[in-house]
Amino acid sequence: MASNILMPALSPTMEEGKLAKWLVKEGDEVRSGDILAEIETDKATMEFEAVDEGRIGKILVPEGSEGIKVNTPIATLLGEGEEASAAAVPDISAAMASIKDAVSAEAPPPEPVAPKPRPAPKTAAPATAVAPSTEHRLFASPLARRIAAQSGIELAALSGSGPRGRIVKADVEAAAKSGASARPAAKAPAPAPSGAGLPGVVPLPDARLFFKPEDVSEIPHDSMRKSIARRLTSAMTLIPHFYLTIDCNIDNLMAVRTRLNAAAPKENGYKLSVNDFIVKASALSLMRVPAVNASWTDDAILRHKHADIGVAVALDFGLITPIVFAAEEKGLAAISGEVKDLAGKARAKQLKPAQFEGGSFAISNLGMFGIKEFTAVINPPHAAILAVGAGEERAIVRNGKLETATMMTVTMSCDHRVIDGATGAQFLQVFKTYIEDPAAMLL
Repeated sequence: MASNILMPALSPTMEEGKLAKWLVKEGDEVRSGDILAEIETDKATMEFEAVDEGRIGKILVPEGSEGIKVNTPIATLLGEGEEASAAAVPDISAAMASIKDAVSAEAPPPEPVAPKPRPAPKTAAPATAVAPSTEHRLFASPLARRIAAQSGIELAALSGSGPRGRIVKADVEAAAKSGASARPAAKAPAPAPSGAGLPGVVPLPDARLFFKPEDVSEIPHDSMRKSIARRLTSAMTLIPHFYLTIDCNIDNLMAVRTRLNAAAPKENGYKLSVNDFIVKASALSLMRVPAVNASWTDDAILRHKHADIGVAVALDFGLITPIVFAAEEKGLAAISGEVKDLAGKARAKQLKPAQFEGGSFAISNLGMFGIKEFTAVINPPHAAILAVGAGEERAIVRNGKLETATMMTVTMSCDHRVIDGATGAQFLQVFKTYIEDPAAMLL
């Protein structure tokens, strides 16, 4: 019997994805486990396997389509002996139309209910000339609103050609060419504000209102950038951050690192970085101060049994935090190799959700860029993130004498719902001990 192949949920948090590439074509025979397509989520490109066997009937969603909601039919699968004409093809035209109109960000009406009939106007003007009543909400894409505002076009006088009568860019451009009703641009409806709907957030105006189109170039948001924006806006809005900063002398660490790297085997060797020591020191500190190795929920604080350390990796198209699981149980060489492997997969968008979702703590290191000190945004479900600055020579006072030392400033962002000030300070004291005397990590 014919069935639909649905857009899969490749991670617990996935709501939509991009159908990057079809690896089968109509008429191909497939078996369970065969790779059907490559699906691009906000963080990775993953292979989508067939669950049942059969023959591909019709491909409903072309490759390259973005914003495909989970459980949307993307193809039909025919049973043995069935013809494509016998399969019921689901109607996804409305969904595809909304995907193509990528600039439309406003939510549609709860139900596609036609406007209630209104009495004919008392004037002699024909009924067809009556503008839409302002008693009904006007639906137009943000891009259409912006163009109308700049061109002085009255949106209420236009008929939309988009889904459910939505006014889109083409409608406004056609009206501009025909010289349709102009009005002062200042009275144009504002685009959908940024941050609308978040509790306690004052919505910001669309930045495009302040610039001429010819003075800027638009780079559409990809899935990763949208996800980063949603998560970090939510984190800064809902998580009460506070920050603790401490300076660490890394002269001993640098000497140990130099000796260990010099002793590394030439084949299948390792090259330790300062960041590898930071990951190990953080993991051991979490074991010593378990109150920091925790996550917030509405009815309980979750204490984690292992130190699962997320290491922020900068990508050309965003940021991702792959996780070194149970880092407290791993040596420096193992941590170094795992971080390099995860970073390579992250840049190739080959990470699986299990490799970057979750974790109990995170590290963001900008020292390689010469940044001395900064603060980082907590990435839920973590309760803290460590922002690591560059190691640099500074003047210090030791035993009453002025000396120089290689100092590194670290700042921990803490979720005050989980971590109190004294608890965070205790963690940083332990961390400082491990960093300044790496041999202590062997105890």
